[in-house]
Amino acid sequence: MLTQEKLQQVLEETKVIAKKAGAFIRQERQHFDMDAVEHKGFNDLVSYVDKEAEKLIVEGLRKVLPEAGFITEEGTSTTQSDDLNWIIDPLDGTTNFIHGIPVFSVSIALIQKDELILGVVYEVNLDECFYATKGGGAFCNEKPIHVSKAPDLSASLIATGFPYYNFDLIDRYLATLKSLMQTTHGLRRFGSAAVDLVYVACGRAEGFFEYNLNSYDVAGGAIIVQEAGGMVTDFSGGKDFVFGRQILATNGNIHSEILDELSKDWSS
Repeated sequence: MLTQEKLQQVLEETKVIAKKAGAFIRQERQHFDMDAVEHKGFNDLVSYVDKEAEKLIVEGLRKVLPEAGFITEEGTSTTQSDDLNWIIDPLDGTTNFIHGIPVFSVSIALIQKDELILGVVYEVNLDECFYATKGGGAFCNEKPIHVSKAPDLSASLIATGFPYYNFDLIDRYLATLKSLMQTTHGLRRFGSAAVDLVYVACGRAEGFFEYNLNSYDVAGGAIIVQEAGGMVTDFSGGKDFVFGRQILATNGNIHSEILDELSKDWSS
């Protein structure tokens, strides 16, 4: 078990590594060539920037916690531990990056067994570093952050993400969107789940939901929401949001309302 003092030390080093990866990504975006894009699958894009950023992060984190394993999007390290594991998305919002849309981030989390204990999300374009440790509160660029106090859905802005290759559940998704469009301030699709989550954490949005996500999409941002006073569950209100491929994160006040909406279309 890491002491709180050790965890804070690890956090500070992780923030430096995330910003270093972000600086690399920012630099590469200035002269990025679409010919460098690869396809992992239909609409599942990757580039050398994702891979090199991940190598940089893994190399740095190995020095920070040699005993920890890795769960990575690009597979540059696949050795996992029975105790501590880093969960890394080196470039969350790759499609935005490729098209020059300035919403993408670096996401890093540390999980012990099945409990998130550290998260860092660095939004590259705005130079905003969001971070949290278990029991230590949530911050952005050294300032404490908190979820919105909006009391209900009618006063809320909701973020989400659109499916881009698995369309089997699209009718359920569209039904939920139709309902939320009529009961909220509006819906937003930023294109980076990590950014969606930290925007909930700092009160820019009241909620975020999405399905078919991977652990590296959500782990870093989820603990930041929790430490900012928010609530994070799967679509049934359970705890399987890191590896369960569906997540609902809110300011807490509107959580039951959105769960009620989701239960109409996602209960089966």
